[in-house]
Amino acid sequence: MNLPRRQLLQLAIGAMALPVTASRAALAQTYPNRPMRFIVGFAPGGATDIVARIMGQWLSERLGQQIIVENRPGAGSNIATREVVDSPPDGYTVLVITGSNAVNATFYETLPFNFLKDIIPVAGLVRYPLVMVENLSMPAKTVSEFISYARANPGKISMGSYGTGTTGHLAGELFKTMAHVDMVHVPYRGEAPALTDIIGGQVQVMFSTPPGCLGHIRGGKVRALGVTSATRWEGLPDTPTVSDAVPGYEAISWSGIGVPRSTSQEVIEMLNREINAGLADQRIKKRLADLGTTPMLLTPTAFSAFVAAETEKWGEVVKSSGAKPD
Repeated sequence: MNLPRRQLLQLAIGAMALPVTASRAALAQTYPNRPMRFIVGFAPGGATDIVARIMGQWLSERLGQQIIVENRPGAGSNIATREVVDSPPDGYTVLVITGSNAVNATFYETLPFNFLKDIIPVAGLVRYPLVMVENLSMPAKTVSEFISYARANPGKISMGSYGTGTTGHLAGELFKTMAHVDMVHVPYRGEAPALTDIIGGQVQVMFSTPPGCLGHIRGGKVRALGVTSATRWEGLPDTPTVSDAVPGYEAISWSGIGVPRSTSQEVIEMLNREINAGLADQRIKKRLADLGTTPMLLTPTAFSAFVAAETEKWGEVVKSSGAKPD
């Protein structure tokens, strides 16, 4: 049988596509078939770690595979990011992205990776304001009183953070610039140890996440001076905004999921679908709300656009504040 040349070409192209289509179908049916790792760039006990463990538990039950949350603190989450960038793009090593990744893209002059190119944003997790908290022995009871005290004691107040280059650090640097105060930055390898020293008085103030500090605020161990959102936050309705004392001030933190470059679209879409299902689940929504966070249900495209915009925004803050790695 003689076939026209065009028909032969179509048959040949179709035959070539069959293995690719078959492999994708097989991937969709078998992934994941072994434990997955969620890499967190901060110490256990902080907001990013808590949210990662909540979602990891959900996915483990949903997918029938263990989700192992591994903490790789240090360098403002760059150590964790490097580990994921260097991992096989097979969907089994996942980065818990935070605003710190967006900050670091500008904050560090040189990095062994390009965050926007080497990590593919998959799905949002949560967003939340930060809370300006201080040690109870501080005489200031409001943000305005704190500013007056800091101006009268330049360089004598220590400002803790959950790592150099984190959103908590840059929120503090932005505050220093806009409030015209001088404080000494003291970075920690996570939020929990920083809050421990706030309570103990080794450092006097920090910009903390709701999951990290709400229990301490409600327990009377630290004082909440203000929230960093543009409007009052329902989680602390009686706490004013920092912008009441520093007009125009705003700093929001967030977290999401990313995978190494070259990860297949099928894996990305599957993870996005399952994570968004978790964020929409009433039990998970309540647990996240109790932490003071708001779910971010986004498509991979929308989350990628969000991460790019955050990277640009925090890049401007880094440049205007003059903040440098310690």
